[in-house]
Amino acid sequence: MILVCPSCSTRYLVPDTAIGVEGRQVRCANCKNSWFAEGPDTVAAAAAPSPPPQPVQQEFAETAPRERRTEEPRIEKPAPRTPSVEGNDPFAHEPPFKPRRNPAKMWTAIAVGLFILLAAGIGAVAWFGPPGFLSGFGGRAADSALDVQLVRSPERRTLASGHELLSISGRIVNMTDEEQRVPDIRAELRNAQGAVVYDWTIQAPQTSLPPREMVEFNSAEIDIPRNAEELNLKFVPLEGG
Repeated sequence: MILVCPSCSTRYLVPDTAIGVEGRQVRCANCKNSWFAEGPDTVAAAAAPSPPPQPVQQEFAETAPRERRTEEPRIEKPAPRTPSVEGNDPFAHEPPFKPRRNPAKMWTAIAVGLFILLAAGIGAVAWFGPPGFLSGFGGRAADSALDVQLVRSPERRTLASGHELLSISGRIVNMTDEEQRVPDIRAELRNAQGAVVYDWTIQAPQTSLPPREMVEFNSAEIDIPRNAEELNLKFVPLEGG
């Protein structure tokens, strides 16, 4: 059957089964106008011509020559698109599916995320040192009245000049009720196998420490080995004692 849009007069050729006997609501794909399309039986009944009137005189009807009617062929305007029917219909103008994802964009986003994580990990190693760089130092000796402690984790970073700097901050605590002499501190850096790869001496911040008191110290070294993973601090034995 043929549907004609009452708004823009666009004609559509659709199967009778798409509209049904009782008709249904349709929408023009050209101007988006919506109207109720009658069923094919209703349209055929409305378009059927009324029967011609009966001749008044039988004799005239028999003898009069019959007028020969000719019909010009109808040229139907081709329907560019099928009108969309409201609801889930196979003749809908717009397909009821979601657009496919672009795999190239998805893999690009994943690659960018991995690059950011890798750059952050490299920056953290350059600033704070390798993940295995620990503060596992000796601390208080068995026969010592003093204890050496780290205030915070060692800070390892690269300077603008390109040199690598290691700085540590700690404190010395007098664990007794008597005044104690404060010795220097030996700092050792060890690799993964436990071998010493770098060492230096931290000068005592003061010569003696009152009972139950503590004193802080700071130290920094440049161009330490990159394979250093463990820091060890211990007191240098005092002369004569």
